[in-house]
This record gives sequence, C-alpha cells and structure tokens, in this order.
Amino acid sequence: MTTIFEAVKDFLQIKVDNEPKNPLHVGEVMSCWMYLALMDEATIYIQIALNTTSDDEVCQLLKQSLKQCDVQGERFKQFMKTEGIHLPPTSEQRPNSDPTGVPLGTKMTDNEIMNGLSIKTVAAVTHCAASASQSIRNDVGAMFTQCMLEKMKFGTSLKDAMRKRGWIKVPPYYYPPGMPTQH
Repeated sequence: MTTIFEAVKDFLQIKVDNEPKNPLHVGEVMSCWMYLALMDEATIYIQIALNTTSDDEVCQLLKQSLKQCDVQGERFKQFMKTEGIHLPPTSEQRPNSDPTGVPLGTKMTDNEIMNGLSIKTVAAVTHCAASASQSIRNDVGAMFTQCMLEKMKFGTSLKDAMRKRGWIKVPPYYYPPGMPTQH
C-alpha cells in the first residue's frame, strides 16, 4: 500500500518541465487568483493581530505565518505575471503599532487571534487541495501541492500551541445511538 508521503513524492517528481505548456484553463486562473487574494488578506489580518498582541508565542506563530504568506504570495505573483493573469486588488498594508495602545473594546484576544489564524490556515489547505486536484497543468498542481504541504506543516505547530492553551474550538462529540456516553 502506498503511503501519503510516497504519493506526494511521486506526484512532485513528475517531469513538470517536459510537459507541453498549454494555456491555463479558467479554473486554474481562478484558483491562482483566489489563493493570492487569500494570502494577501491573511497578511493584513496577521499585521493587525501583531499590533494587538504582546504574547511572545502568539507573536512567533504570527510571524511564521506572515513569512509563509509573503513567500507563497510572491510565488503566485511571479507565476501569474508570467502567465499574464491580472493580480487581485489587496487591502493596504498596516503599519506597526503598540499593542498596549489598542483600546480593549477593539482589541482581539489571543484566543480570537489564534482561532482566526487557524481558520485562515484551514481555508488555505482546503483551497490548495481542491486546486491541485482540478489542475490540468502539472506545474500548477505542483505549486498548489507545495503550498498545501507548507500550510499543513505550519498548521500542526499552530494546533499544538492552541491545544496547549485550551484555545481549540471542538464541535460537539458524536455518540452513535446505543453507544454509552462518557461524561
């Protein structure tokens, strides 16, 4: 039986350069456009979050995610420019500010910041998985697969930190009919 790692390794070893470069189909273009927009908007969220927290661990995770968004966003910008795809409009970058100067009524808690980052990470992973599976061109599929794996790796450290702090929001547990419940 093939493991997930073997499958990913085999997928990424496809001879991308030997493939004929047909024009991108509309789904590939939309996927690239949406992912770049997601990275750009996540960047703004992270900048705002960095301006409202003073927790060292939260700041470290936010900075890791910010760097990843910047790297992946730049990867997509270069690819899209090469392919002639217009870039999505983005929000304005946020300047740095002092977290202690943010009024309490407008300040996100560290719990809210991390759950928001978690949702954005999950959205990115889901988008990459769908986009990779729908891509006809191998270079596009490989690019989304690489981003998905990077986001999944980051998501693991994010989940560990959130679990440690008790910040993970868990849906109700499911108990099949007839199964004794444990309280």
